[in-house]
Amino acid sequence: MAARGRAVSQALSRLNLDTLARLGPGGTFNPPAVDPRALRVGVVHLGIGAFHRAHQAVFTEMAAAAAGRDDWGIAGVTQRSATVRDQLTPQDGLYTVLERGRGAAPLRVVGSVREVLFGAGDPAAVVDRIADPAVRLVTLTVTEKGYRRDGAGRLDRSDPEVAADLAGRSPRTVVGQLVRGLQRRAAGAAGPVTVLSCDNLVGNGEVLRGLVHDFLDALPDAEAGQVADWIATSARFPSCMVDRIVPATSDDDRANVRAVLGLEDQGVVVAEPFRQWVIEDDFAADRPAWDRAGAVLTDDVAAWESVKLRMLNATHSLLAYLGALRGHDTIAAALADDALAAAAEALMVEDVAPTLRVPDGLDLTGYRRQVLERFANPALRHRTVQVAMDGSQKLPVRLLGTVRDRLAAGAVPRQAALAVAAWMVYVAKGRDARGRELPLDDPLADRLRAAAAVGAGDPKGLVDSLLHVEAVFGTDLPEHEGFRGVLVDHVARLTA
Repeated sequence: MAARGRAVSQALSRLNLDTLARLGPGGTFNPPAVDPRALRVGVVHLGIGAFHRAHQAVFTEMAAAAAGRDDWGIAGVTQRSATVRDQLTPQDGLYTVLERGRGAAPLRVVGSVREVLFGAGDPAAVVDRIADPAVRLVTLTVTEKGYRRDGAGRLDRSDPEVAADLAGRSPRTVVGQLVRGLQRRAAGAAGPVTVLSCDNLVGNGEVLRGLVHDFLDALPDAEAGQVADWIATSARFPSCMVDRIVPATSDDDRANVRAVLGLEDQGVVVAEPFRQWVIEDDFAADRPAWDRAGAVLTDDVAAWESVKLRMLNATHSLLAYLGALRGHDTIAAALADDALAAAAEALMVEDVAPTLRVPDGLDLTGYRRQVLERFANPALRHRTVQVAMDGSQKLPVRLLGTVRDRLAAGAVPRQAALAVAAWMVYVAKGRDARGRELPLDDPLADRLRAAAAVGAGDPKGLVDSLLHVEAVFGTDLPEHEGFRGVLVDHVARLTA
């Protein structure tokens, strides 16, 4: 059957502008909301993975259609691998978004991506695009680890890739690409630009601004001074909060698209029907009419961001680690486990809610219920091990802020500690309840394995060893006996 499926796939034409035009109108899919052939690039996006294509690229296309604009096409940059470029370039940038779950819209063909560059293969082209006067926005989804921060949250100048960019090679890190592009804009009078981080970082705009200045501070004064002055007057770094569950695409998803379109699409992305974008309204120049596509423009992103990171993302991580350890393949399966559902609810009610400043107009109880309903969507098949990736980068952002706030208030956050303990056991055991290997996909994987090995077989030893990974826990949390004690209790139960 698999061989037959491959043969059918090979016989089909590939999705592109010509084959899409031949399909004609139909009720089974939505064509691009704008004419891709007429779109000119106005946005550079660093990190054109599945999330961007299911989220910002859709908002941007809808905004361009609502405003009747043809100057908000996207030049996407794939950073670590040429895969997305190789998928989308033969398809003229076209790809489909397949929604799964109650209320799912018909299949959507998206045409806002007009160019895909491979940053590692052609870094000079990335700088050229950022410096293009037609570009007024640079957006990013490079994940937490893509910012290459040290334990203090500053640019990690000891990182070999950062050091190479600072030494003057064509840049391959996102901060290096940004700085060199901004230098070119300053020197060439390319006009103001807004740099918009869309990653799960607290105060992501301020974080990115700080990293750009860290890079500049490491350059000779004569080289850095002019661009720093230009950034102060001609660049903005607003913060934003993004939300949409985008699981990995499966062969079944690609087959579903083939059945609807009668075309082969190698760039399919899958998403839940829900999508949300809250953006700080602080732009250096023109912007797409994202508000007309459903985004919220506000002066107070921080409150929305904190709710999302601490309620949704933290609960996602708790279900990922506990679920993976119990042998649940998906987040929906983990939530169907009564014990894990109770832990997820308790995390949000007991530990997270008391730390939040709720934004105007948000019903926190309704938001909590909505989060659990979204996680329970079995059609998404969001894999626990996929959500478990990069834990050393995610825990400080998603969970440890809640931990510190509760400890400061005199309370020991037992449910947040359970999520941290589950991560520790995930790192240490490396296998689920059925004996299957659990991948440790993390930039600190070697350090974490070494730390776990030191405390192997002893809950107290494991907790102490991993708590002293300063890049994750800092210097304060290892010294808190109450938090440490709860972690030891949880780890002992999880390893029993």
